[in-house]
Amino acid sequence: MAGGPTLRRSPGRRRCCGAGGWWRSDRDGLPGSGPNALDAAAVRRIFAAKGRPADNPLIVHVAAPEQARALARAVPPAAETLMSLWPGPLTLVLPRAAVVPDVTTAGQDTVAVRIPKHPAALALLRACGRPVAAPSANRSGRPSPTTAEHVHADLDGVVDVILDGGPCAVGLESTVVDVTRATPMVLRAGGPVARGAAVSRGRGRCALGTGP
Repeated sequence: MAGGPTLRRSPGRRRCCGAGGWWRSDRDGLPGSGPNALDAAAVRRIFAAKGRPADNPLIVHVAAPEQARALARAVPPAAETLMSLWPGPLTLVLPRAAVVPDVTTAGQDTVAVRIPKHPAALALLRACGRPVAAPSANRSGRPSPTTAEHVHADLDGVVDVILDGGPCAVGLESTVVDVTRATPMVLRAGGPVARGAAVSRGRGRCALGTGP
């Protein structure tokens, strides 16, 4: 919005991200919502509130590459290269470090991480100082929201805070790339990553690389 991000608080909610609370903010393509990704009890609230299947892992949002590295057991060279495209709608699937709870990754040995470009989301992540598990801010099976009003209508009384940074400009999920493989593979094609990024497809696989 013209006056900058604004906070809308749901009645009776007083907790913040650091205390297990659940906030909603704007990302690059669609509004996201979530708590501290390392707080298993708080993350379970997402699955309960959204009606999200427990076998559907969450994307963890961070404010800086070093925070992403701290969530990974190892960082492949391809991941280091693709991190140069951050911030933006690019999610990297990395080998999971032990610090990340099973509930966040749906028990998988990998963790999906990205840095959003939206200034409201970045400001909140920096203030929070913790990685945040942030799926789209809607109940599972319903259309993905693009405004704070959509989120309020769907999740009022469920989330603790709504940070309104204005309507989403893209309206698409992030591109997800698995960098744990010898050749990085695109698991989901989403919003535009960056100028110069190229996607090549062949033999049933999709590989993302930096173009000229």
